[in-house]
Formats: sequence, structure tokens, C-alpha cells
Amino acid sequence: MGQRILISEANNKPALCFDTGLDPRSFARTKMSQSLIDPGYSVNPDGTHETWKAAGVCEIGGFMRVFGPHVPGKRLDLLLEEIESNSQSPDLKQEAMDAVISWIKAKMFLGDTHSAINPGASFVSKEGNVFFAPEHISSRCLYIEGYEIDVYNCPDLVGMDITAFCAGVMLYKILSGSHPYPSKDIFQDMREGIFLPVNIIAPGLNAQISELIHAALTLPVEKKNKQSAVTKSGIEILTNLLEVLSGKENKAVSVSSLFDTVSAEKTKQFEKEKKSYLFKKDTVIKTKRYILNNKPFLIGMTAGIAFVLLVLFSTVINITSRPTTEGMSPDTVIIAYYDAFSQLNHQFMEACIKGADRSDINAASSFYAVLKQRQAYEGSKFVSIIQAKVWKETGGTLPAPNVFGVTDLKVTYIGGEEEDGLMVFRADYNLWSPFDDFPRIRNDVITLRRDRRKLWRIIEILRTES
Repeated sequence: MGQRILISEANNKPALCFDTGLDPRSFARTKMSQSLIDPGYSVNPDGTHETWKAAGVCEIGGFMRVFGPHVPGKRLDLLLEEIESNSQSPDLKQEAMDAVISWIKAKMFLGDTHSAINPGASFVSKEGNVFFAPEHISSRCLYIEGYEIDVYNCPDLVGMDITAFCAGVMLYKILSGSHPYPSKDIFQDMREGIFLPVNIIAPGLNAQISELIHAALTLPVEKKNKQSAVTKSGIEILTNLLEVLSGKENKAVSVSSLFDTVSAEKTKQFEKEKKSYLFKKDTVIKTKRYILNNKPFLIGMTAGIAFVLLVLFSTVINITSRPTTEGMSPDTVIIAYYDAFSQLNHQFMEACIKGADRSDINAASSFYAVLKQRQAYEGSKFVSIIQAKVWKETGGTLPAPNVFGVTDLKVTYIGGEEEDGLMVFRADYNLWSPFDDFPRIRNDVITLRRDRRKLWRIIEILRTES
């Protein structure tokens, strides 16, 4: 979109201009004219400063432009961007370093006087003059330039802490040639202190400078962690930076003097540390953030998995606790089957058969359901069903309206061998039911086979009834 804060002309004179990108009507509707009273500050190398105020508004190409007195120097953010595209230029690095030193001094000279923090709102001259543009209008201009976020500042900091942080980011960029927070998660990285240490990306850098930049960039973490005392305050970091960068004569040191020669062995070590950091960021940190950002989904998914596991566990427990015919001989299975029928124990009846007719099981389960409904409906008036075998053993008098089950069971071997895993029997018995006045006389030819678990199961029931 081009620069919106720039040195241009107004009334045929050099002027500092702010291109608002608004037509006259929009400019009036948004009350941008109020920004004319928003002050800027021009700070001199000796510490004195003057207030800068807009002089007027003019229309250029259909858009309203606020202008004011000309200021010397170059926009600080543009100077830093040149570093990224031309990081090997020692002259450019030195110019940027001198500008940042002047910017730090100007901020400290202003002290509690609030001034724009974004480097895009600052102009620095080679003589050390620093201009801080009016914050409101400069923020709008930077936004429409494409500065949707301020990549030099953490929004959690204020005062000299945010100044120290901004200085740390700028120095990191000058000395390493890259921004400490290159990812799209820039603010999250700032808040969590996620950045490649400058001494690794810029091998041989002065240890004191490395520590001070590190202290500046970890201020958001230190401030957030209320349990621990802050290692260094913003004002301490800025003071110490100036002591190292300005030297004994209060003159900016050369960038090259901040670096020592690095041996090949040390270079390999730095590369190893860099790879280790990048691996950690790509795995541990991304995983942690994914969990935090998708917490509701992961909780739901975990609950779902827990539910599925619970169902599976319950199913396994249910399967393992089901009755079986384990340890029973073929004739014992037949006797147990008819005893279960008399007791309406359809679950054990299920264990006894495999592929045989299910009419007995269906009858038992249906009758059981009817009895439970009657019991719930009739309550204390409900007359319980008596097993036919018990009824007969206690006298077996007629009529028997509440009797159900098998009596007079006789099991006879017909054929087959246990070694062959197939045997046939005949079962003769009487079946009593509350619905009949007299028993049904049944003759069942029953075939059993061993299953894969070597259990005897009924595979066929051929029935005649009279």
C-alpha cells in the first residue's frame, strides 16, 4: 500500500505527512480532525525536547493528509527492514545500531512522558535527533500500511518494560539479521518467551549483550509469573544496554566490536543447539499449544474414548462372567438346560445351546418379562410362580395355577461318542404352565457337540408333544 507516514511537501515546503486514506466525508465522519491536537515529541541528543503539533490538513489525490513541521531522519522500522534484506552490510547494521541507541536515549530522556512505541512512528537522524509521532494518527497510518500487529512490542507490557522489550527485539534483528518471533503465533511466542537465543543465532556475540537482550525478551514471562521476582526491570536493562553500546566516551561502539571470532568447534555446537531448539519448538511446544487451543475438543474426545473403553471393559466383564457349560458332561448339560427353563433362567439356557431351536429361550424370557410387569403392577397382591419340581416334591396337588416348569425328566442315551465330539440323547418330561390345567408331555431328541472351547453345547432339538 506504500508508506502512509512520510516526509513530503505541504504548501511547497518539506513537511512530515500522515496519509489517512480517507476521503473528505469519511475524514469528517470519523472525527480524524481531533488527531490535530495529538502531540508528537522531538528529542535532541542533549536530552531536551520540543512538542510537535500538526499544522493542518490538505487533500491529495482525493484523500485527506495531515501534515506538520518537517523532522529530520529516517523511519526506524524501514531501517530495520533493510537489515533483514541486506543483513551482511556492516554500514547498514552500524546505522541501525546508532539509530536504536539514540532511540533508547530519547525514550529515557522523555521518562514518564508517554510517546509512541512502534518504531514505525519514529524518525531518527544521523545526528541523534529522535522524533516520536502522535500515537493515534500514526497507529492508523501504520495499520493501513499493513502493520495489522506491532511486531516489535508485547501488548502485556507498559512503561519502561515495553521500551526495553522493543529495544531487545530491534537489537536482536540488527545483530542476528532476523526477527526473534518469525511465526504467525507472534504474541503467544512473546508471552511464553519462545525465541531462539540470540547467542545461538549470532555466534560470538558479546555475552553481556546476549544476556541483556535475553532479559528484555523474557520480561513478559517474568511479569506473568507473579511467584518469582523479576531478574531485571526495564529501566535496568536499558541502562545496562547503553553502558555497553555507548562505551566509555558515550559514543556508539562498532557492531563488529561486539563479536568475537568463533572456532569451527563452537560453530558446530551452536548449530547443534539451534537444531535442538527448533526440534523442541516443532514438537513439544506445538503439541502443548495444540492441547491448549483444542482443549474442549480433546476433553470431549477423551470422554468419548473413556466411554468406549468403559463399554468395552463392561462387555468383556459381562462376557467373562456369563454362565457356561464348562466341566459338564453331555447329559448334565441337558439336565441343567431344563432346570434353567424351569427357573426362567434364559441366560444359562443361552449358554447351553449353539444353533438349536430357541423357542424355549424365547418362551422363558417372555414369561419372565410378563411376571416382572405383573409384580410391578400388582405389588403385594402378586402371587409368585412356584417351580414345578418343588411343587411336585411338596405334594403336587391340583389345580396348580401358579406352577411352571419341568417334572419327571428322564434322559436316555441314544448314540454318539464323546471322543468324536458328537452325542445324541432323548429327553422325556412333563411341562407345567399356569396357562394349562394339565401338563404337556414332551419327547425331545437332543444332539450335542463340543465347541472350539471343548464345551458341550446343544446344536439341535427335535420335539414331539402331546
